Amino acid sequence: MQDVFDHAGWHGCTRGAQMMNTGHDRERRGTTGRFAGRRFMVTGGSRGLGEHVVRLLLSEGARVATCARKPEPLEVLRSSLDAPADLFVRALDVSVPELLDRFVEDAVSALGGLDGVVACAGGAQGRGIAEASAEDWAATWRMNVGHVARLVSTSAPHLRETGGGSIVVVASVSGWKPGPQAQYGSAKAAQIHMVASLARELAPGGIRVNAVSPGSMLVAGKRWDRMRREDPLAFERFRAEFPGGELVRPEEVADVIAFLLSDQSRAVTGINLPVDRGQNAPTPEGY
Repeated sequence: MQDVFDHAGWHGCTRGAQMMNTGHDRERRGTTGRFAGRRFMVTGGSRGLGEHVVRLLLSEGARVATCARKPEPLEVLRSSLDAPADLFVRALDVSVPELLDRFVEDAVSALGGLDGVVACAGGAQGRGIAEASAEDWAATWRMNVGHVARLVSTSAPHLRETGGGSIVVVASVSGWKPGPQAQYGSAKAAQIHMVASLARELAPGGIRVNAVSPGSMLVAGKRWDRMRREDPLAFERFRAEFPGGELVRPEEVADVIAFLLSDQSRAVTGINLPVDRGQNAPTPEGY
């Protein structure tokens, strides 16, 4: 991907990143929406929940920077935005500190500042304790705990420069309701603890830090959607873990994340907010 600049006065994109916008759209969007004029960074924003967050923020007037491991989904996202939008994208592995640092600095330069951060990238490697290797555990913690720690460390000075801001960490129901695999659940539990600690540490700089713990989300093409199509009986049994009989939808979680980024939540910090429809066990295997 090549660098693209359509609006004079924007600087800081490096090779491998793209910005798409037009003056007309910028003018129209810049005066409307809950996040008009705000600048946000979202890791893992090319698919699933992260994509919903990016699209929601853009639709409400924000400028957004996002990253993902592969360039193709980022390009698909960028090209799908019919009304011109302000979007900075870069393909990188967030578990590599040097790459993440460079993304943060270049994105802040391109956006002209920073008002909020969403740590949405994550994942797991390996199976149960008997099969999982030491590297499976280390990789899972790098993707979740290491990525969040580095993202907060690098972005916090920029948030302080603009008078404060909001950081939202996407944890999981697995972080406080035990289920397999332990390396993932323990990493998500660590994120929840980090949020409580970092909220106190960063509060003097006007920075709020909160976690959102989604339940099992029905995302097209992902695990639960495949189960719904390929094994309807198993899916029906899993639905029984939800008192209302319905899984969480990513747009519902995105709405909660947007609330925590907004001024409406200015008195909220240090919490873990479940968005799980009252889900019981986090997997069909139970506790």
